[in-house]
Amino acid sequence: MSVNPILIAKGDKELYLLPQMANRHGLVAGATGTGKTVTLQSLAQSFSQIGVPVFLADVKGDLAGLSQAGGQNPKINERLKTLGLKDFGFAACPAVFWDVYGQKGHPARTTISEMGPLLLSRLLNLNEVQSGVLSLVFKIADDDGLLLLDLKDLRSMLQYAGDHASEFTTEYGKISAASIGTIQRSLLALEEQGADQLFGEPALNLDDLIQTDQKGRGVVNLLASDRLMQSPKMYATFLLWLLSELFEQLPEVGDAEKPKLVFFFDEAHLLFDDAPQALVEKIEQVVRLIRSKGVGIYFVTQNPTDIPDRILGQLGNRIQHALRAFSANDQKAVKAAAQTFRSNPKLDIETAITQLEVGEALVSLLDEKGSPSVTQKAYIVPPASQLGPVDDGQRKKVVETSVLFGHYEKMVDRESAYELLKAKAENTTQTAPVNVPKTAARTAAPRQRQSVAEAMVKSAARAAASQAGRTIIRGILGSIFR
Repeated sequence: MSVNPILIAKGDKELYLLPQMANRHGLVAGATGTGKTVTLQSLAQSFSQIGVPVFLADVKGDLAGLSQAGGQNPKINERLKTLGLKDFGFAACPAVFWDVYGQKGHPARTTISEMGPLLLSRLLNLNEVQSGVLSLVFKIADDDGLLLLDLKDLRSMLQYAGDHASEFTTEYGKISAASIGTIQRSLLALEEQGADQLFGEPALNLDDLIQTDQKGRGVVNLLASDRLMQSPKMYATFLLWLLSELFEQLPEVGDAEKPKLVFFFDEAHLLFDDAPQALVEKIEQVVRLIRSKGVGIYFVTQNPTDIPDRILGQLGNRIQHALRAFSANDQKAVKAAAQTFRSNPKLDIETAITQLEVGEALVSLLDEKGSPSVTQKAYIVPPASQLGPVDDGQRKKVVETSVLFGHYEKMVDRESAYELLKAKAENTTQTAPVNVPKTAARTAAPRQRQSVAEAMVKSAARAAASQAGRTIIRGILGSIFR
């Protein structure tokens, strides 16, 4: 049974997004104040209504209104009249609020081991040499089955690797004391930004993001990001980790009638700012391959040129709001944006981009053959949910009535690298020192994890218990591979 297409916008004709093409990714672009946020909200609600779960970062708090039914808004009423949408009804979306800091939603955490050295190196702003040393430290921990769950685990592991650098040189390579010191200092700076709340357990279970309610509507997962955005690299790295986890853990689904999950990456330019070319290439690989897992990625940014060309070329569904052309650089950006759209003989796209009204956009969506449709100028269909933020009472009610409430709220600190290495240090005076990293890890690994990041624990447990090998396998972006 096919899923009905989604009405996205209406101009000279109605423009529909085909659900079976929604995992071919997309782009929502436009200058500040041109309607991107409302478009994002409308898209998220439309996906929810056809049973597709959604994840999006709520950068300004404006998207929290998805959790509440809309009301008599004069601007909405005017738009509905303009578009001739007579059977439009206001409705809320089933929503879950998340927050890395645990203040505006369920705590959203990962672990050091799960994030891996590649993304952590970027988060710590390490150079190539320092990144290499961090990778060696992770390799030692992975080989010995030492789980790095929080910052104190990583600090202990760095100290241990530095103190025993000469013993590891032959097998792993040189471990520079200067690099160890730099990484330790970077960790302290990261902790001051609140990263001690980002890393720990219970860690986020991806299954909790891919849920539908009793009516078959997809759950909209909203990550409160107003505070997180004050640390742009932490924001971008956390979302990139989440994307990589989805890629590594979800099974292949082939050509499905609709996505399994739609992932909106707001302020997408932060993902690529100062990113090394090696990382950009890996991101491009994930974007190219993840659609076969049923995940659609929609980048939201001011200008299409914020996205590297090889990634931009994979974004088949395009919605372009107005851009300003006040300077020579602005004019170049407008021209570059216009060139990314399929031409329309009846429309001067470059001129139209600068003249679009608020809520109006240039739209090009994939047809049933996967080809971009001719670009049309149209008004975006408004969302049925509340525009703007929610108050504290509304937010608290959504959080506390969630089936997840109480599970993520209490942080768990179980035995991991810090405790095992501390035990090793205390045993150094014994006649027969205990080989803590491998034997203790084998003992600890089968224990039931108190968190829900089962992928990492199962991988670590298998690695520690296996007779064939004890190395944790990592995927494209360094996260644990299941």
